Amino acid sequence: MDLKLKPFDFAQAATRAGMADVARRVEAKTKLDAAEGGGAIDKPSFQASFQGALSSISKAQATASTMQREVQFDNPTVSLEETMIAMQKAQLGFQSAVQVRNKLVQAYTDIMNMAV
Repeated sequence: MDLKLKPFDFAQAATRAGMADVARRVEAKTKLDAAEGGGAIDKPSFQASFQGALSSISKAQATASTMQREVQFDNPTVSLEETMIAMQKAQLGFQSAVQVRNKLVQAYTDIMNMAV
């Protein structure tokens, strides 16, 4: 069984739904984007997005660690409140990354267990 997906044309779907004004705006925006970008629209890949997210999480953890060290050394320019907030941001970012990883592993496992 060969399954092929065709690209979704939002402007055409909006026209069929009776939203011709929305369809015209979408077509105008698409033409404008194509003219500015030379026809190719650069969309970031999932890998690039995920690497960027991991990089920002790593920076948040490093910042929180540095601020924690400065508080321990009684640096008057770093407050305990700012340090606690930075630590919570780093923790939330890390937990989010772990959840995304868990979902990816689960999706991979589900795909591998599919019957062909």
